Amino acid sequence: MGFLWLFHKSLKKATEFNISFHVLMPSGFDETIGCNTSKKTKVMKQGTMNILFFVLKTKLLKNGEAPVLMRITINGSYDDARIQRSVPLNLWNAAKGCSKGRDRASIALNTYIAELHARALEKHKELVLEQALITPKLILKRVFGKDTEMRTLLGTMQDGIKEMETLTGIDYSPVTINRYKNVVKKLQRLIPSYYGKEDITFHELTPEFIRAFDIYLKTEGGLCRNTIVRYMKCFKKFTNMALAKEWMRKNPFYGYKMEQDETDPVFLTYDELQAVMKKKFTIPRLELVRDIFVFACFTGLAFSDVATLSGENLVQDNLGDWWIRKGRVKLEHRRKASSISNIPLLPVPLAILEKYREHPICVKKGCCLPVMCNQKMNSYLKEIADFCGIKKNLTTHVARHTFGTTVTLANNVPLQDVSVMLGHASTRMTQHYARVMNSSLKEAMNNVKERLEW
Repeated sequence: MGFLWLFHKSLKKATEFNISFHVLMPSGFDETIGCNTSKKTKVMKQGTMNILFFVLKTKLLKNGEAPVLMRITINGSYDDARIQRSVPLNLWNAAKGCSKGRDRASIALNTYIAELHARALEKHKELVLEQALITPKLILKRVFGKDTEMRTLLGTMQDGIKEMETLTGIDYSPVTINRYKNVVKKLQRLIPSYYGKEDITFHELTPEFIRAFDIYLKTEGGLCRNTIVRYMKCFKKFTNMALAKEWMRKNPFYGYKMEQDETDPVFLTYDELQAVMKKKFTIPRLELVRDIFVFACFTGLAFSDVATLSGENLVQDNLGDWWIRKGRVKLEHRRKASSISNIPLLPVPLAILEKYREHPICVKKGCCLPVMCNQKMNSYLKEIADFCGIKKNLTTHVARHTFGTTVTLANNVPLQDVSVMLGHASTRMTQHYARVMNSSLKEAMNNVKERLEW
């Protein structure tokens, strides 16, 4: 009862004058905590926190009692929270912020109020030491134990990825989710050596660690600049969330520039494309992969779009010509018209579709082409490149680049039309191909110039 006596005594004095508790803080911090002095507690000065307990007289509970609330005020802004306790209106002392009853329930309530008051001081001190952005909402969360979930970096990211996985194919593609998982794996390797522990809280993140992670991805991870930027964007998504939820005060990415290197897409020239098309293969798997690759070269479809192409995506216009109308797998969850590819089918891709129309896999799955997994496709394309004498790194995506350059732009197809066929959201994305074509043409003309000099 000694603690309660001191508590009531301090409240009694608070009715006579404005009493404040000064808490010893690190150098540079000055904190003043005020007790209840009135229903409206004013902030005494910059950087102070006031604690007020009051009741809702107009919202009585079923038992006729008034709910008790706790209000934290910091720098003029405040937030309230119910303390899950109630009191008869006639027993509440508004000036002291406690019950004036002497029964067991009143004593228990006043004890709990004293505990909450002390806990608020403690949590405020913790946040000061953490250099966190201190807000009334955050103080109340910590006081009532609602701020303990998802506070660590890796724990938060892992929970976030689990949520993404439930939205696979709706908001996130499998490739995107896998990229987030790779970021977590890289962080799991660096954090123990950098911080000396398995996980860290968000407020421990610093710009120095962001730079260290960048260097780690480049040296230990062996990643190129553009891949590093994609990883960092995944990382930054969670730090932005932590900032929004007030789990950290400073942005660790401040000053970090996510500049990507301009890279020229790999594509086949006209002669290289002809070499692939005319090559005779005695190995069935290579012939199949070659046909699917050529089909993509003449339609511009990405691997995932070729793999999911079905009869529903083939439409015939009024003139009897066949078209592919298909939403891109990567973007179809957005349901935007700009993500729809409209591609007229030329004789070459039409012949390939007819060739595999009765293939057992196509009949069973209802697809247009018997596409194998991307890893096998890329592996076999390297064999095809060797057979055709092509020195470039042949992958399934080279076909899309070839369509955007050699097949279309090089044959004077307008940039706007190429953009529509590729399913680009804007011509800005397609201009990348145009830039490559200009440099390619210049290089070709320089070769002509050297040959014709006299």
